[in-house]
Amino acid sequence: MEKLTGKTVLITGATSGIGRELTNLFAKDGHNLVLVARSGESLDLIAKEYEEQFGVQTMTIAQDLADPKAAEAIYEKTKGTTIDILVNDAGQGVYGKFATETDIDQELAIIQTNATSLMHLTKLYAKDMVARNSGKILLLGSEVSVFPNPMMAVYGATKAFVKSFGEAIRNELLDTNVTVTVLMPGATNTDFFQKAGAAHVKGADPAKTADPAEVAKEGYEALMQGKDHVVAGWANKARVAMAHVLPDPLLAKGVRSDMTPKDESEEESKSAVVSVAIGIGVVAGLLAGLYFAYRKSSPYDKVKYKYKAHKALSGLKHSSAAAADSVKGSLLSAKGKVDHSPTGLIDSVAGALHKAKASVEEALV
Repeated sequence: MEKLTGKTVLITGATSGIGRELTNLFAKDGHNLVLVARSGESLDLIAKEYEEQFGVQTMTIAQDLADPKAAEAIYEKTKGTTIDILVNDAGQGVYGKFATETDIDQELAIIQTNATSLMHLTKLYAKDMVARNSGKILLLGSEVSVFPNPMMAVYGATKAFVKSFGEAIRNELLDTNVTVTVLMPGATNTDFFQKAGAAHVKGADPAKTADPAEVAKEGYEALMQGKDHVVAGWANKARVAMAHVLPDPLLAKGVRSDMTPKDESEEESKSAVVSVAIGIGVVAGLLAGLYFAYRKSSPYDKVKYKYKAHKALSGLKHSSAAAADSVKGSLLSAKGKVDHSPTGLIDSVAGALHKAKASVEEALV
């Protein structure tokens, strides 16, 4: 892992949640800090703590990233300071049905904060990094960067933007010493759900959410290693793996279950788990069918089938067991409530996945 002690990092959303935990890690490793958040009072308090505890230099910038002028204002205030690492952590969301329950002004502010200001800050500081041929950028994506996100549709769309944007500019920077990493956590035990008006949903249960310190640690290590992205948490890795092989409507159904109020979610949750298991079986069957079509096709069609198979396997190749284990765990937790044998269902799904994967891989050799 690259050591950048003494370098300067700019962190948005630095006063709470994952952003605060990332700030802790940078400070402990001796990085100087430029801390950005909406509350100037909170910023000054934590900046003083870091100076006294770790002996690092700090700068605070009170700025609301929902303001279209925020990125330029932040950049102007840091002129004369070399920003070696940029961490775009700040984000917000809102809970509710897009067509009938949410407010457009709030959603436009979410897009500005999560996507537009993130892109603008990256533009400004990436230019300087390229000129120096040195720098690191961390973007906060999400598990829902690859999932439809019912009941937080705009938030989910901004996170899909972050993932696509991050991977694209990383490719553009391959001939430089500037790296871009996307951190993709699942639901995390922060104040995000409370601020979004979603503290009452199943997915916000503190017992089922990740520790922000652990999420930050995975993101920090991936950033320092120059990785393209990291999905924080083993369970989230399985879910993201399934997102590459299951159809979007089925994925949306699973996420919608997590976004259902806790007292209404039991029946929908059971239905979603069984649907996901069946969906995995369908994907296995499709892969097997693709294999047989490939074996009987013309040379031209073989190229087409091979491309489709590679695309499907990219999400399945190293993840079928993890995906099956994830669904198996969900079903076992509902044992006695579902009119199927959880173990038998998942064992058959896992077996179908492994057989389909082996068949397609053999054909592609």
